[in-house]
Amino acid sequence: EVDFWIIPIIQGFVQIEELVVNYSESSDDDKSSPETPPQESSCVDDIHPTFLVALISRRSRHRAGMRYKRRGVDKNGNVANFVETEQLIHVHNHTLSYIQTRGSVPVFWSQVGYRYNPRPRLDKSENETVSCFRAHFEEQLKNYKKQVIINLVDQTGREKIIGDAYLKQVLLYNNANLTYVSFDFHEHW
Repeated sequence: EVDFWIIPIIQGFVQIEELVVNYSESSDDDKSSPETPPQESSCVDDIHPTFLVALISRRSRHRAGMRYKRRGVDKNGNVANFVETEQLIHVHNHTLSYIQTRGSVPVFWSQVGYRYNPRPRLDKSENETVSCFRAHFEEQLKNYKKQVIINLVDQTGREKIIGDAYLKQVLLYNNANLTYVSFDFHEHW
């Protein structure tokens, strides 16, 4: 009886845009001129050069929280501040989808203190983490079949302890449907 008072909401973002792709090499001014004669289509896309693009981001309700206050994984395999972003492109009666997920490193870790960028620390041992790490990626693989993990943790600085623990868990899990890539922004800055 209280359903009338409950407002369904999601924490996320949705944007849908229609895009027109112009394949000819003439300038925009030439195309918009009324004196410009129509040109024959040289590509099938020139007939209907319209794409519908949608971007949808959904933030999980599990382990949501402020940065530096909510980190790592919980006992059920939920990671902090998990977001799924889906990009949809619809063209010529075909819809393409690309999904990217992001979340906290799925090990037990935290950052204590109120100063900017407090030093991270591991909160549980490697053995205590294995089952929760496994639960996280079993759910991911059930939903997405294969995943490429891109580890953005600083590999040499204060975050190294978290990056090393993450890699160790990936190696212990040893699943052929996971591809692990370490990308250090500091090397490419």
